[in-house]
This record gives sequence, structure tokens and C-alpha cells, in this order.
Amino acid sequence: MSLRAPAALEADHIVVGAGSAGAALAARLSENPAVSVLLLEAGGPDKALELHVPAAFSKLFRGEYDWNYDTVPQPALEGRTVFWPRGKTLGGSSSLNAMMWIRGFAADYDEWADAAGPAWSWQSLVPYFRRVERTEGAAHETQGTDGPQSVEHQRDPRPHTAAFLAAAREAGHPVTAANLPEGQGFSQTMVSQRRGARASTADAYLRPAAKRPNLRVVTNALVRRVTFDGSGERPRATGVYVEVDGVTRHAVAHREVILAGGAVNTPQLLMLSGIGPSEHLAEHGIPTLVDAPEVGANLQDHLVAGLAPAAREGTLYGAEKVGQLARYLTSRRGMLSSNVAEAYGFVRTEVADRTGAPAGLPDIEIIFASAPYVGEGLAPLPAEGLTVGAILLRPRSRGTIRLASPDPAAKAVIDPGYLTDPDGVDAQTILAGLAACERLIDTEALRAVTTGGWVQPEGGERMTPAERAELSLRRYSHTLYHPVGTARMGTDAAAPVDPELRVRGVEGLRVADASVMPTIIRGHTNAPAIVIGEVAADLIGGRVAVAGR
Repeated sequence: MSLRAPAALEADHIVVGAGSAGAALAARLSENPAVSVLLLEAGGPDKALELHVPAAFSKLFRGEYDWNYDTVPQPALEGRTVFWPRGKTLGGSSSLNAMMWIRGFAADYDEWADAAGPAWSWQSLVPYFRRVERTEGAAHETQGTDGPQSVEHQRDPRPHTAAFLAAAREAGHPVTAANLPEGQGFSQTMVSQRRGARASTADAYLRPAAKRPNLRVVTNALVRRVTFDGSGERPRATGVYVEVDGVTRHAVAHREVILAGGAVNTPQLLMLSGIGPSEHLAEHGIPTLVDAPEVGANLQDHLVAGLAPAAREGTLYGAEKVGQLARYLTSRRGMLSSNVAEAYGFVRTEVADRTGAPAGLPDIEIIFASAPYVGEGLAPLPAEGLTVGAILLRPRSRGTIRLASPDPAAKAVIDPGYLTDPDGVDAQTILAGLAACERLIDTEALRAVTTGGWVQPEGGERMTPAERAELSLRRYSHTLYHPVGTARMGTDAAAPVDPELRVRGVEGLRVADASVMPTIIRGHTNAPAIVIGEVAADLIGGRVAVAGR
């Protein structure tokens, strides 16, 4: 594996983006010594200590390893812009995330199958999850035990996390093992770590593949657009223009180009390459190669609103003390081994029943942190405190990714459209979720470790629960970092990507990342993004057939 630009930028397969899906895809493709793979990553190598120390992930926000995005102002959130960190390094967002390994429900993937065919059903994807995972103490037959991706129990969770799980029991919620296909309750988080350190896809996939002569990795390589040969019946991808060390070069793909830049960068690159809504492309002087109105549409994300009660000592407020750093460096234990969000649980609110949501499935995930996670993770922890937050699992609102400029270095325009569904169900659901959070905070188990005061909303002790919920939603809510759907796959002709992940209207171009998810899962998106990379490798290698092509 080379981290410098090779003399000749060419390969059978060019993969754009070394994130959760792209790293897995490139590594799997390179297992075949008869093919060559070129992996292009816009960020640099994953060298910083903070990339590997679990509790330090928010220190990376707005830094060199972050694409550092912001949304347009959101009218339903008091006109605020919302910070969207995305990983810009080897491992992508798996090098920047909170390491929560939460696969979602079997029904989520069966819904993908409804959109994109049976190869994307839960039953079809279980072998891929098993192939990916090396799960410590696997609790279910669907969990893998010998894959490249380490999924472990936390080494040193805070005592407040046990109190939260006791509060869940007290409130009548089941406490179950993590990552069951159905019937999940509240759980301590399983984490993508190995012996107390982050385990990104750079660790799991790229480093083991480093010695293969047929895999080349080029970092600090910004892809400007895909190139095409238009001499055939349909345009065929021939490579990409990529800027390396300030010089734009043509990287040639002898077989295929696969975009794995994620739900923001992939639709941006498609549009820069002439594949997207023709009217929007014309606004930026980009000739239309394929009029694909849904490129950049269908954006979905998990919005989270948190309540932060003040707590007694022992939270992660003390994580930056010298003793904690020493303990981590000598034993990989202590507060710095925490992923911060140490527990979670699924609930179904009365809104789901009233609106006819599928029976037996949750509409809210409750997330717990032994720290007051305030200021979108950009502010230092202000005091000893906890966070109990409500995540909107299945938003009805939809957003868009659009070009700001034909310049590939310009950031895309991100409008997640939070809480814009016409019936207001999204807001009703998250407010009902915050009411469930209040009930947990008011249990005997959590009252024993809190003080009765509030870190956020400040002065919350003088507010009613409804006032705290409304303020938390409108003024303090933020992304849970799970954008998907902007190049959705489907059997219908309007889907930009077909069930084999091929971009419609051209040859030799695929997409393999979270942008192809037709609908967002009731879980976290890192695990299924890696699975998409694995499936893509099999599709390209001819090892799996997809019905409905």
C-alpha cells in the first residue's frame, strides 16, 4: 500500500474515497491478485493520536481530518445552521465517529429489498454482517466472530451508564444484548474498538492489505470529476481527474470507477461529472451527461435532541486530567477509552401508533452519554453532567445536496430539511421521545447520580418538562452524523443507482456508500456502510447476482 502518488495513475478499478465503504471495497477487490486497485482519498493519512483515542473524537471536529460542513439555516431549528463533521482521512467517518456499532433491525433491510430487490434483504445481508464482524462475546447467531472489523464491549464504562440501564429497567424497558435482529431494548453500546483503541476501516481493512502489490492508496487526492468515453451507445467511465500535490492528473480505470465518498461528496461528484438534475447543472454551466433528477435528493439524517442534567462526580468531565491520559497510554483503560455514548435503547412512542407506523418497530432511539454533550460537540464539557437524548429514527422530512459552484473544492450546499414534513410528525415524534427521556431522568436510579440541576437547557429546573423539550429540540438539536440516500438504489427507473450499484445512464460507474441507502435504518450507519462495500466487491467480482437488474 503506497501513500504517495504512483508514477502511473491507472488501475483496473478506481475507488474514490477511503471511508467505511471505500476501504472495505478496495481491500476486498485487491484480494484478487489478477486485478489492480487504485484508492483515492482526499484527506491525509490517519496519523493523529486523537484519531485513535476513543474519547477524543470531538477534538477532531473542524480540524484537518474533517470536511467541516455546515447546513444551510434550518427554519424549524430557530434558523440555525447545523455542523456536519465528516471524516477526511483514511477510514473516513469511521475514523471520526463515536464508534457505536448498532446495526438496526431486520425490517430496515427488508425495506431496502422492497426498493432494490431481494439481494438487499436482511436474510441476504446476514452473511455479509458475519463476514465483516469480529464480535467479542457474540450474543446471536447473526453476529460474526472472525471478520476484520473488531466489535468489542467497552473496557471501562462509567458507573453512570449502569445507573442509566437500571433506570431503563425501572421505567419498564427491556435491557437486552446489543444488535439483535429484532426485539432490541436498551443496551450498553458495543464499540468498533480493539483493546481500547478505535478500530476504523483503515485499521480493519487497509493495513492488513498494505503489502499487496496490486493495491495503491493515494492520499491528499481530490477527485475533480469522472471522465467518460462517449463513443459507444452509452457513455463509459474511463477514469477521473484528480488533483494530487496541486497537480491535476488523469487517473485511468481499465474496468470501473466506484464512488465511495458518502452522502455529501458522492452526489456532488456525480453532478460535477454531468450526472444530476439538468436544470441545476445548467445553473453552474455543467453540460448534462445524464439527466438524473434524484441525484442529491432523498437526503435523510438522524436528528438528535438531548437533555443534560447535572450529575455527581465521576462523569467524563474529568477525562482530560493527566492521570487519565497516563492510564490510557499505559493500559488503554480509563475515561479516554470511552466512546462517550455508552448506552442506548429503542422505544416506540404513541405518535407511531397514531400515525400507523409499522407495528412492533421503534420510532425513537434514546442515547446516553456520561457527559453533557453540548454545543454540537464543539464546546468543552462545562461541568459534571449526563446526556439523555432522543433520536428521530425514521424522519419523514427529506433534504437535498446541491452544488454551490462548479469548483470541486467548493463545499456542497447541504439542506437536510429538518422537521419540514407537512404533517409535523417528525417534531411530534422527537418531542414524545424527549418525554421518554424525562421519565428516565426522573427514575430513582438516575436521581441517585444527578443533582437536580441542569447543564442544558440552562435553568432547566425552572422550566416544565414540555418547555425543556421544546427548547432542546429547537435550539440545541443537531445531527447524529448519519446522512444517507442521496444516490438511492432501486429497481425503478428514477433511482440514480440500480440494484447492482451501477449508475443509470452510463457504463463502468458504480456507487458504494451510504448514499445508496433507499431509507435510513433504525440504527447507526457505519456498520451497513461497510456491508455495502463488501457487497459491492462481490458484485464487481461476479460472486453474487442481484435479481431485478
